[in-house]
Amino acid sequence: MSADLPKPFRDALDNRARQALAHWGIAGQEPELLKYRENAVFRVHLADGRPAALRLHRAGYHSAAALHSELQWMAALGNSGLAVPQPIATTDGRLLVALPEGGAFAAQHADVINWMDGEPLGESGKPLSHSPERLVEIFSALGASMAEMHNLADGWTPPGGFWRPAWDEDSLLGERPLWGRFWECEGLSSAQATALSALRGDLRRHLATLPTPAKDFGLIHADLVRENVLVGEAGVKFIDFDDAGYGFRLFDIATTLLKNRREPAYGMVETALIAGYRSRRALSAETLSSLPLFLVLRSLTYIGWLSARPELPGARERVLRYADEALALAKELGFT
Repeated sequence: MSADLPKPFRDALDNRARQALAHWGIAGQEPELLKYRENAVFRVHLADGRPAALRLHRAGYHSAAALHSELQWMAALGNSGLAVPQPIATTDGRLLVALPEGGAFAAQHADVINWMDGEPLGESGKPLSHSPERLVEIFSALGASMAEMHNLADGWTPPGGFWRPAWDEDSLLGERPLWGRFWECEGLSSAQATALSALRGDLRRHLATLPTPAKDFGLIHADLVRENVLVGEAGVKFIDFDDAGYGFRLFDIATTLLKNRREPAYGMVETALIAGYRSRRALSAETLSSLPLFLVLRSLTYIGWLSARPELPGARERVLRYADEALALAKELGFT
């Protein structure tokens, strides 16, 4: 998407990046724009030549407390041995800086994290390129690392002022879901809206009677999709904790599996992920019986997310498609 930006705005964005980099004492470089979506992400170089990533955060999307907390959790996970990005402090010791309103930009925050080597596991909408045997290796490692992340989260005491959003019942199915009221998004057909509203009620009843083991709840990544899992010889690495918060651990598992369900090797993928998870953390058959519920819940979140971003290419058509896909998935898995 960065290649589609008008040159005047792209130049302004590069200048904004250099404005941020001044806080790290490295403004005299040409930042390389990698992604412009929720955040503008640049590849930059530190004073010692090491590569790093500069993130200009979307104005108004997360508070300073939420962003600082994200960095604190990544630091804690990294200090415990998990392969995740680590925050790099400014010259005066801050992890997060506030950039004032100016030109084309509203006031926003910026941070710098260390560079993570590896190739993304894949890209949404495109078939996975790895062999079935390699996919088993990757998803087994992914499951083990996910479980270790959950273990580390349970053993960590967040510092005072720590805040991340919740992916709980209210945030998924309440009156004000975290990513929007998916059952009444603009552009939905009346039939889609009616079906989604009925499905919401059905899912609320299922979530209210969730088996106790499936209620495992705590800090999660919440967005371990293909693009946020880097693969290399040393295993897997997790990036982009932008949506991390407090949620059901099954929500993390469902997020990873959802976009892979149409892969020819999906059965092997799911089995490998669960086996890898179980190698580090308990995951009972009773707990897994609720996985279909969380697959549907996850699919619904994308409707609201995309509806709130009409500027994205094909947003309206994709909202309709996401709604149809979520309803089809719910029917396939035995929900209303």
